[in-house]
Amino acid sequence: MRNTGALIFCACLCPSALAAPPSIEPRPVTDTYFGNAVVDPFRHLENIKDPKVAAWMRAQADHARAALDRLPERAAFATRIAMYEEAVAARVADVQRRPGDLIFFQKRGAKDNQFKLYVRRGEHGGDRLLVDPDAIHKRTGQPHSIDWYVASTSGRYLAYGLSPAGSEDSELFVLETASGRRITGPISRTQYAGVSWLPDDTGLFFNRTQEMKDGMPPAEKYQKSRALFIPVGREVEDARSVFAFDTPGVTIDAEIESPYVVASPGTDAALGVAYRGTDRELAVYAAPLAQLVGGEAKWRKIVDRDDSVTAIEVFGDRLFALTHKNAPRYQLVETSIAAPDFATARVVMPQGPGVITGIARAADGIYVSRRDGSVSNLFRIGLAANARPQSIALPLAGSFAIAGTHARLPGVLITLESWTRAQQIYRVSGTVVSNTGLQPSGRYGAVADYVATEVLVPSHDGAKVPLSIIHKRGLKKDGRNPTLLYGYAAYGITEEPWFSLWRLAWLERGGVFAVANPRGSGAFGFDWYKDGFQKTKPNSWRDFIAVAEYLFDGRFTSPARLGIWGGSAGGVLVGRAMTERPDLFAAVIAQVGAFDLVRAELEANGVPNVAEFGSHKTEAGFYALLAMSTYHQINDGVKYPAVLLTHGVNDSRVDVWQSMKAAARLQQASASAKPVLLRLSYESGHGLGDTKEQYIAERADMLAFLWAQMGTTREAAVSKKPASRAATPERQR
Repeated sequence: MRNTGALIFCACLCPSALAAPPSIEPRPVTDTYFGNAVVDPFRHLENIKDPKVAAWMRAQADHARAALDRLPERAAFATRIAMYEEAVAARVADVQRRPGDLIFFQKRGAKDNQFKLYVRRGEHGGDRLLVDPDAIHKRTGQPHSIDWYVASTSGRYLAYGLSPAGSEDSELFVLETASGRRITGPISRTQYAGVSWLPDDTGLFFNRTQEMKDGMPPAEKYQKSRALFIPVGREVEDARSVFAFDTPGVTIDAEIESPYVVASPGTDAALGVAYRGTDRELAVYAAPLAQLVGGEAKWRKIVDRDDSVTAIEVFGDRLFALTHKNAPRYQLVETSIAAPDFATARVVMPQGPGVITGIARAADGIYVSRRDGSVSNLFRIGLAANARPQSIALPLAGSFAIAGTHARLPGVLITLESWTRAQQIYRVSGTVVSNTGLQPSGRYGAVADYVATEVLVPSHDGAKVPLSIIHKRGLKKDGRNPTLLYGYAAYGITEEPWFSLWRLAWLERGGVFAVANPRGSGAFGFDWYKDGFQKTKPNSWRDFIAVAEYLFDGRFTSPARLGIWGGSAGGVLVGRAMTERPDLFAAVIAQVGAFDLVRAELEANGVPNVAEFGSHKTEAGFYALLAMSTYHQINDGVKYPAVLLTHGVNDSRVDVWQSMKAAARLQQASASAKPVLLRLSYESGHGLGDTKEQYIAERADMLAFLWAQMGTTREAAVSKKPASRAATPERQR
């Protein structure tokens, strides 16, 4: 059993400095699945409204806060991260372009606490504030965030979602861009609204979830949602359902599929897209747009899930589709909306050694992103018949996201970055690429002191796992470097090169930061993803373990100096790596982690995730879920590493009880004296809407916790000066 005495933070706190974590008695519940008895000792923690559970939560949060605040390096890390963050004039995100040289974007100034929504005319025009969550925070006393926004086709109107305290429980609003006047809203239940405007700005389509009434199970939250149409300037009472599970001619599973309608300039057809939870494969219907708006449309299916299509773009009657059918690294094909036939579709861009990762349509063509190893490349395919891909040279070898696309505007914007270069926003016009200047460079946006190395690590079965290692130049490989290893490995999402300022606070002390792409990611395409999926999910954490051992063999670090970090579905990765090989890690950090996968589908967001993880209602699904469930793999008397579990109480994606149950079980079971802390935030959720203050505080807690557990005294203030800048940022690779 766990030592019930005082927590010991390496040698940083004396044993009497801090009391043991608050306890709560287990109340075992046994369920039987396919002849297997599964004991759940902390089922009662799922009821966070129970007064005793709520009191325990508060006590755990207070205990964690006290422990973290007493860490010797916590204040230093917070100061350092804030210094780096405030050295850039502003952070810019989510850029959208519209005709008339209108540019919409979210921006958080150096002294702002939250991203605000702006518009400007031209890349060098003056900014005009449209939505200010900081002002709402001051007025209501509760932090708010912009979850999403979509400007209308001409930019005359703007639809956006706003939610409090990181809940992502969006309310939809529509405002007039010129005046800032609100003309619609709030419309509730629009977390994943997927807004699409009519080409003439006279109305919009959006998804709305059903109303949850008393007594309804949480798992029904996202069931029976509808795609609605509302004329501009009207309220929700005037919205009508146009694409849903009960729409004639449409086959949609009300329990697991969500309907959306897309109206694109340049085509007379509206597309109805049915998403099956977290599945990537789409089912797509088409109907005449004019008839749909008039209420008389008849839908017909044009893409079936068996076509393995994951993204579409349209131009007139031409349908461009990204598919992995017979092409695990994806290919781009073209067929028609009127008579779709994927068996004879023209292959516009064939599968190659790299992985095609995305498509976007502009007035002058289809833009395609392809990942080749760790570097992403950009291609343009003109809209002339039989046009072929044209490669576009980029100023930086790194990763990018396509942004600022519009069917009536030529070219695109891309946000380009690398492990050692901060994100910049570039305009792509034909084959000419130029920096827009929308994102200020910042003092530390191009650091010269650090290097990134890409390697392939043999796993338990010989598969080669991509690993990126970032550290100071001239790092001494003596096995003593504090190292943080990050991974996610779910949904086919790949960790491409990304820059962060807070990471500099770790690297400058001689720390190593490593990022792995185990199976379950999409590093090598669809097959790599499926090899870490449901029954093959153990490959994910065994790949991660192999990567950790590579860091030891290469003398980057040792078990006493290695921490692992994952979030959300990445909680499966780090949790199961910890329970399978607790001897390999000094510390584990899990943010908003998923730990009890056997019970996960009973959450509000559980059913949509059955496609990714499986269901306990099937025998194969149950065994897969039990194998990946950290909570059920924690054993009494094992010396587990130090663990920091962070979670926002308002999380709508992973219920907070997931971290609560894992914390209670670890505190009950662990035989080591290392801490298990449950850091709860009552004004945040999954993290997407966090304020800058919340973000800095959490990162400082993480780094200080790691530093304390690694017991390192290696030049704790290794560099009192900030990371140095590259002399020629625009040319530095």
